[in-house]
Formats: sequence, structure tokens, C-alpha cells
Amino acid sequence: MGLFIPLPIRVPSFIKWMHPSWYVWDQPSQEKVIYLTFDDGPIPEVTEWVLHLLKERDIKATFFCIGDNIRKHPHIFELIRTDGHAIGNHTQHHLKGWKHKQKRYIQDVALAETTMTRVAMLEEKQLPNFPLFRPPYGKIKRNQAKELRKKGYEIIMYRTVAYDWEASVTPEQCYRNVIKNTRSGDLVVFHDSVKASKNMMYALPKVLDYFLEKGYRCKAL
Repeated sequence: MGLFIPLPIRVPSFIKWMHPSWYVWDQPSQEKVIYLTFDDGPIPEVTEWVLHLLKERDIKATFFCIGDNIRKHPHIFELIRTDGHAIGNHTQHHLKGWKHKQKRYIQDVALAETTMTRVAMLEEKQLPNFPLFRPPYGKIKRNQAKELRKKGYEIIMYRTVAYDWEASVTPEQCYRNVIKNTRSGDLVVFHDSVKASKNMMYALPKVLDYFLEKGYRCKAL
């Protein structure tokens, strides 16, 4: 089974050590760099707002997309791709790995991969590759992760959690969650979802301005 540990805003090192070394939580660097990631899109208006903001600041990020949202909104998925952002798999139906058997979970990941590939192939002849995977809720069983690794996926976690989806968190708290807990090389997770939109749309521009003013670069994985 997975580890039943609620993640704090900044994932502490001991949680990293309790997982296999091939779970990616950060990218340690001597440079001033952070890795922005967005989960749960693509969603009309919300994802498009994020893309516009990133383009204004010439920033690339990584979007972990739900297959069923890609099916519903293929044109927004294509906007992510044409803007040059990295894309990862977030399952077809946003499954919590701890609640599903391995076969069901792996099938759902494969279905998301098929959805992504079909949409992308409408625009290009070369078969695209989406090797990044982030488990919804950050919860995945070790046997599920091992099977995905065999299939060529990198298991991407995160070091700083904005908690933008949490109703008890104010927009200002969301902003401070990130700036107070993010270090160079960290993977930071926001959500381009309706549920998170109020906090995310307030916090994200301020987070970007804060780190850019301090000389940081924001990169995609």
C-alpha cells in the first residue's frame, strides 16, 4: 500500500526518503530555478488564463492533464502543446491509486495516453511521446508505480503544494504558502481547475513576480 501521510505545504525530506529514489520531487540545482506544474486541466477559461499569463512572462511549465478533460476540450490541450509546455499524464478519470487495483489503474493511465496521442496526432504525423506521470492526489501504490516505470514513465511528485483547491485557504494564504516554502530546484504544484481557480488566479501572478524579481527562472520538466 501507499503511505498514509497527509502532505504538508513543503514535503519534508523524510517523505522523499521513504519512497523509491526514482520518484521525482525536485531537481536540485545551484541555479535559481523552480519548476511550475499544473494538475487537472485542461479546463475552459482557467487553463487558457494560465497559458496567457505564462506567455506574457515568457515562462514554460508542465501540465499534468486528465484524459477525459482532453477529450472534452482538445483545442485547449493543443494550446498547451503549441505554446511549448511540457505535458504529463494524470490518468483518464483522476483515479486515486490507493483505492484501485493495479490492473484498473494501469488501464486508466493507458486510456489517458491514448486520448492524448489521438488528439496530438490530429496536428502532426510523428507519434508524440508523453513520458511524465503524476498520480492524482499524490497517492499511488508501489506496485502501480513499478509497472508504470516498466512502461517508460517517470513518476513526478512535487515539493511545494499551493493548496489552491482548499476552500479554507484564502488567496493570500495560497500565495504565501508558495513563496515561504519554495526553494531552488523545487517542483511546485498548482491546479488549473474550477475548484482551485479563485486562489490560483490570485496567487500565481504574485508568485511569478516574486520569484522573477529575485532572479529565478521558471522551467518545464
